[in-house]
Amino acid sequence: MSTHGIQWYGWGENGSGKCVSPASLDALANDFKADHLRISMYIQEGGYETDPAGFTAQVDKIIDEVTKRGMYAIVDWHQLNPGNPNYNLDRAKTFFTHIAQKYGNQKNILYDIANEPNSEGGPVTWAMVRQYHEALIPVIRAYDPDAVILVGTPGWDTFGYSDSGNATGYMEVVNNPVRADNIMYTFHFYAASHKDNYRNVLSAAADVLPIFVTEFGTQQASGDGANDFTSSQQWLDLLAQKQISWANWNYSDDFRTGAAWKSGTCSGGNFAASNLKEAGAWVRNKIRTR
Repeated sequence: MSTHGIQWYGWGENGSGKCVSPASLDALANDFKADHLRISMYIQEGGYETDPAGFTAQVDKIIDEVTKRGMYAIVDWHQLNPGNPNYNLDRAKTFFTHIAQKYGNQKNILYDIANEPNSEGGPVTWAMVRQYHEALIPVIRAYDPDAVILVGTPGWDTFGYSDSGNATGYMEVVNNPVRADNIMYTFHFYAASHKDNYRNVLSAAADVLPIFVTEFGTQQASGDGANDFTSSQQWLDLLAQKQISWANWNYSDDFRTGAAWKSGTCSGGNFAASNLKEAGAWVRNKIRTR
């Protein structure tokens, strides 16, 4: 699972109203039987840039709690607006230097270094995104030489397809890959919005590139609206066929349909399966029976 933005739904003790707590992580590890949590730290929108020390400490705390439960921690640099990751490069260097120094000797850390590069604020090309990755990865490698680093792709992590409609945009990555070892490229989808055309892109890209789906939803790209479980199952079947790991958006009690828990669950502190929304119950079942 992936958290929602930790500035809204992040770490808190049981009963604090926050959605990442000892009780919620116990449910994720022991009831969902999940093996990883993606920690989504927004950079803008009230996130990291407003309190770098505070958000760094919160990510540290969640990593420590996830580690206690025998799970992987995916550290998500959730840059979104502006869509050019280079805008936040200096901040990313500061943050990931800390994470790599503190956790580089652990075996359960994955670095998700650029969430959804996109062109909403102006054109963002693969060359620009690749430049960012190649500037940041050595900062991590100085302290963590072998952990998996997950690198974002243009078009909201669709190899540019959501921006350009070019179904072979992944070939630009193939022909000009990030010059680094032990990396994977990220892909995102929302099953009610993204169907066979997106599945065809991922299927072709996965034949030539290592991919991790670090975010998906069973509803529309807004994370809201009706669930499309037929399309969602087609996606999970494809991911199983291609042996691609995934994280679902999101582990919170946000009002949208994409949140796993019913509103008020995090305040009440009862993370029983009976408090899951329809999407949360569906995803829990898929994790438990994978």
